[in-house]
Amino acid sequence: MQDRAPPKNPYAGLPDHAFWDRSVGGLPLFALDPMAGSPVPAGFRLTRQTRIATAGSCFAQHIADRLQASGYRYLVTEDAPEGTAPSEARARGYRLFSARYGNVYTARQLRQLIERAYGRFVPADMAWTRPDGRFADPFRPRIEPEGFASAEAVEAERQVHFTHVRRLFEELDVFVFTLGLTEGWQAAGDGAAFPLSPGVAAGTFDPQKYVFANQPVEAVIADLTAFADALKAVNPTARIILTVSPVPLVATYAPRHVLQSTVHSKAVLRVAAQRLTDTRDDTLYFPSYEIVTSPEGGFRYLESDLRSVSKDGVDHVMRVFFRHLTEGGDADALPASSRSLHEARSEFAAQAALVCDEELLATGGARPWLGASSSSATTARSRSWAGAFSSLRRMLRSPR
Repeated sequence: MQDRAPPKNPYAGLPDHAFWDRSVGGLPLFALDPMAGSPVPAGFRLTRQTRIATAGSCFAQHIADRLQASGYRYLVTEDAPEGTAPSEARARGYRLFSARYGNVYTARQLRQLIERAYGRFVPADMAWTRPDGRFADPFRPRIEPEGFASAEAVEAERQVHFTHVRRLFEELDVFVFTLGLTEGWQAAGDGAAFPLSPGVAAGTFDPQKYVFANQPVEAVIADLTAFADALKAVNPTARIILTVSPVPLVATYAPRHVLQSTVHSKAVLRVAAQRLTDTRDDTLYFPSYEIVTSPEGGFRYLESDLRSVSKDGVDHVMRVFFRHLTEGGDADALPASSRSLHEARSEFAAQAALVCDEELLATGGARPWLGASSSSATTARSRSWAGAFSSLRRMLRSPR
C-alpha cells in the first residue's frame, strides 16, 4: 500500500472555518457562525429540563428574555410578588436576571456576589442615602425606584435577597454570565465593588473612600476562577457559559478616549473568558461579541448611536446560541409568537427597554450636535437615521 503524501504545509486540508475568506469574508452576514467547526463539549447542550440562570451586563437580559420566550427552563428564584404588573416588576429589578441582583458588570462584582451571599465577605458600605432622603443598596442602587425607608430596611431586604441567591447557585444546572466591563468603582477600605460610583444614583462621592479600578486581565481571570470554584463548592455539577457583551462603554474614567477604553476592556474580558474555557472543563465561551462586532456586523448590528444592538443583531446572536447550545436548535431561535417579522419587531421593542445602571453615567451630558432635547436612546430608535445609514451603504457598494 502506498503511503499518503504528507501535506504541503500545516494549513493544507484545514476545514473552512479556519480560513477568513471561507467563513467570514466570503459569506453573507446572516450566515456568519463563529461556533461552526467547534464541537460543543458534553454537558453544554441545553434541554427543556436544564435549569438555566443568567447574570451580567445589560446585554445578558436579551438572553434571559429569549430563553423564557422559547420555552426553556429559565430558573428564577427571586420573583415579583403575585399581582405585580410586568412593567413594575422590571422597574423593581425582577426577572431581568435569575435573581434580583441587578447589573453585574465586572468579574469582581460576580466574585463578591457569591462571597456576600454566603457570608464570606461583609462590606462596610451597607446603605447609601439618596438625594430624596430615602436609602439604597450600594450593590443594587436601582432595584427599588422608591428607595427604602431606612438603612435597616435595606439590610433586611438584602438578607432575603441572599436567601434567593444561595438557592439559585445551589439549584442551577448552567450559569450564563455576560462580562461587560473592566472599569468600576470600589471602596478604598475593603475593596467592595459597586455597579455605579457613589453619587450617581445614591450615596456621596468621597475620593478618600472610593477609588476607580480598571481590572487587568490577571485580576479578571483570578476573580472568574474564584467564582467558579465557589460555585462548584456548593453545586459540583454546575456548568458556566461565559460571553462578552458587544455593547461599548457608555463612559470611561481612564485618561484616554472612550473608544480606546472600550477596545481595551473588551480585549481583557475576551482573553479572560478564553483562559477559563481553555483550563476548565466546566466552562464554555459563547461568541456573542464576535457576531455583533464583526466587520460587517458592526456596520449593520449597531443602531445609529453605534452602541445599542439592533433587533437583527440580537436575532443573529440568539440564532447561533440556540443552534449550538439547545436541543431545539434553529427552530427555537425565536419564540412561536414571533414568527412573523411584524410580531418579532413589536416584541423586541417591548423587550428592548433594558435596565442599565451604566446609562446613568450619560444622563445630563451635553450633546450640542443632537440638540438640547436629544438623547442617545432617542437617536438609536430613529428610523430616519437608520434609513440614512442604509442609503449611504447602498451608495458606497454600488458600482461606479
